[in-house]
Amino acid sequence: MRIALIQQKNSENIAENISKLEQNLRACAMQGAELIIFQELHNSLYFCQTEDIKNFDLAETIPGYSTRLFSNLVKELGVVTVLSLFEKRAVGLYHNTAVVLEKDGSIAGIYRKMHIPDDPAFYEKFYFTPGDLGFQPIKTSAGNLGVLICWDQWYPEAARLMALNGADLLIYPTAIGWDLSDTKDEQARQRDAWIAVQRGHAVANNLPVITCNRVGYENDLSGVTSGIHFWGNSFVFGAQGELIAQAPDNEEFNLIAEIDLSHTEKLRRIWPFFRDRRIDSFGDLTKIWKG
Repeated sequence: MRIALIQQKNSENIAENISKLEQNLRACAMQGAELIIFQELHNSLYFCQTEDIKNFDLAETIPGYSTRLFSNLVKELGVVTVLSLFEKRAVGLYHNTAVVLEKDGSIAGIYRKMHIPDDPAFYEKFYFTPGDLGFQPIKTSAGNLGVLICWDQWYPEAARLMALNGADLLIYPTAIGWDLSDTKDEQARQRDAWIAVQRGHAVANNLPVITCNRVGYENDLSGVTSGIHFWGNSFVFGAQGELIAQAPDNEEFNLIAEIDLSHTEKLRRIWPFFRDRRIDSFGDLTKIWKG
């Protein structure tokens, strides 16, 4: 299956950001992509750098403006597409939500981000209620999509539960980057750890992993930090952790790759990780800490 990841720089101009996404979606479809992934919160700047109640005005309902706009385009192009939106579920209740559009433009399903960070420049707990839909793959004509979001990628439990529930691949719309006050060595360690942990999810679950990150510098309007340089490096790993494709760290890029969903069946016959799991001894995983 041919897939595409749209790695993009964003500006304050939402209409401009969406216009670029439309152009890139068309370009990827023209190259034969059957599944196209957008980065996390792709319509706007990454507003979570600051805690500002005005930013709630960016939220939208699902269905809503973005789903209608992209549904029409997806239907025209005939491609399964993963969006990432700031969802207004109800007055005072908001989520960081991925929306999967089937190639006929219908909404195949949604996933609400489960793990919500709260760190300098990543104040997501101010905006987002943790998801309540669990780790359920979304069934599409491109396979059962195990969609997770950014901070979820550090949790092997999330990837495992998606795999146990029948995911054919793992997908992570992402917005992660460097604090420019960190040393170059520390920046490299952070990026390498981010890549390594997701490669591990591919190996441990015998599944392809697809991660679409944003790129470019975005200022912290509060002045508390020096802003975020999003490090790009969107990538695709195969089911044995082999690197299939990777985007650069400093430019907008449409990453096109081929993945083989049938490889999982072959791997699970020779690497029977799921057969040999000691589920009788895993009870402590449901505890915060066991000391």
